[in-house]
Amino acid sequence: MKHSEFVKHINHYYPLSEETIKDLLDICTEEYYHKNDLLLESGSMARYYYFLKSGLIGYYTVDEQGNNIYKIFFEENTFVASTAAIIKNEPSDFNMIALEDCSVIQYPAKAYRELLEKHHDLALFHLHYLEKNWVVKKEPLEVSLKYETAKKRYLQLLDNASLYNRVKQHHIASYLGITPTQLSRIKKEISGDKH
Repeated sequence: MKHSEFVKHINHYYPLSEETIKDLLDICTEEYYHKNDLLLESGSMARYYYFLKSGLIGYYTVDEQGNNIYKIFFEENTFVASTAAIIKNEPSDFNMIALEDCSVIQYPAKAYRELLEKHHDLALFHLHYLEKNWVVKKEPLEVSLKYETAKKRYLQLLDNASLYNRVKQHHIASYLGITPTQLSRIKKEISGDKH
């Protein structure tokens, strides 16, 4: 079946009927983005949802000093979108950039919202997905951004070796809200702790 990994990931949250799958696949296109291409630019309307088949996507905003502040990194087999901008129908505050060459399944937010109205099972998938990824996962992220030290958060990132090894050091520093120099200091401390 075309896009079987995409359908498998949806069914993992909530099983869809054949009819719903057909309607959903009808609005999907496969797109390719080169490294450093923007999938979404801050200040633009977020018109698409994406499913990342291969590659790595960064989600960042720019502070007053012009620094990129990374909020999250998306790896293969994840759903990617500027969800808040789509829901509010406002321009996004975030940029989405291909940090590697990326292959995605892209589907228009407007057509997808219409399918949510039409198909009860798709609406249930959407609900389960949002609950798991935007409430359950996001709350600890928001808390850790404010209260945990950069060192502790760095160690958490280190635990996800596959992601850690793909992300450049300046992206990691930005994600942790520290300078590259501070990141070097943390890395030295940690390697010192191990000896």
